[in-house]
Amino acid sequence: MTDAGAKDSPASLYGPVSLVLGIIALLSAVFPPGFGVSLLCGSLGVTLAVMGLRTRLNRGKCLIGLVTGGTPVLFLLWVVVVASI
Repeated sequence: MTDAGAKDSPASLYGPVSLVLGIIALLSAVFPPGFGVSLLCGSLGVTLAVMGLRTRLNRGKCLIGLVTGGTPVLFLLWVVVVASI
């Protein structure tokens, strides 16, 4: 696949979409009613970021999406584990 073909593929959207989902997850993790949205958006953001890192397109955005999506997911899982003790 040529470089121009790679930029037109749906895989080129993994980075921006994971970035947006990660930011939504990070913002919704602050408010208690948004925990479900945070888990959903965070896990989708992490999934798309990993897929984007594998295709090597928009790696910077994928990395930021991975961090911003993974942080609220790990935080909320930590809260569940601590609350269950």
